[in-house]
Amino acid sequence: MRVVLFDIDGTLLRSGVGKRAMERAMLATAGTVGEPGHRYDGKTDRQIVREALTWGGLDDAAIDAHLPLIEARYVEALHDELGKAHGMRLLPGVEALLDAVEARADMMMGLLTGNIAAGARAKLAAVGIDAGRFRVGAFGSDHELRHELPAIAQARAREMLAREVRGEAMVIVGDTPSDISCGRGVGARAVAVATGHFSVGELAAHGPAAVFADFTDTAAVVTALATV
Repeated sequence: MRVVLFDIDGTLLRSGVGKRAMERAMLATAGTVGEPGHRYDGKTDRQIVREALTWGGLDDAAIDAHLPLIEARYVEALHDELGKAHGMRLLPGVEALLDAVEARADMMMGLLTGNIAAGARAKLAAVGIDAGRFRVGAFGSDHELRHELPAIAQARAREMLAREVRGEAMVIVGDTPSDISCGRGVGARAVAVATGHFSVGELAAHGPAAVFADFTDTAAVVTALATV
């Protein structure tokens, strides 16, 4: 059984609304959105908030106190932004790939994303994907550090399957160097896709088991997921 764990932003869909919603939440709660040009890709939502508010002069205790309200306001702002968004779209080949993975008896489809769980569900619903299709997952609301998420997903897969799930049976699919590296601690493999802000060459330099320009060749991607 392969546990195939998909990132969301830049991997399954493109929107741009998450950053706007997060900046609205941080500004309303803490009065800062962080350093101009602050990069969000490859990070958990809580890591993004901590980096931004640290730059704004808050210490960890103050940031921890602000986090629950920021997350609540972020989800509200995200639904508002999603309701106004016209650029939300699935990335090339995603729909066919998800159908193919879901149809295989030897694969469990899941999520591994820096989004908090409520944000992940909202973004997927906005592009017509039922989050319930993903049988297991780990989210930015589970841990602030992305490299801690694979072990959480692994434990949940073990519980769901009632059997051992070895790290080498897990494949993390994403568009950033963080997606490639985060699962190495548990022995997970990574398949990268250059539909985010990193090129095929930039991703390949981080040593994924496979890298694709996009997901349009469904058969090739599924073969990689089954054999890496």
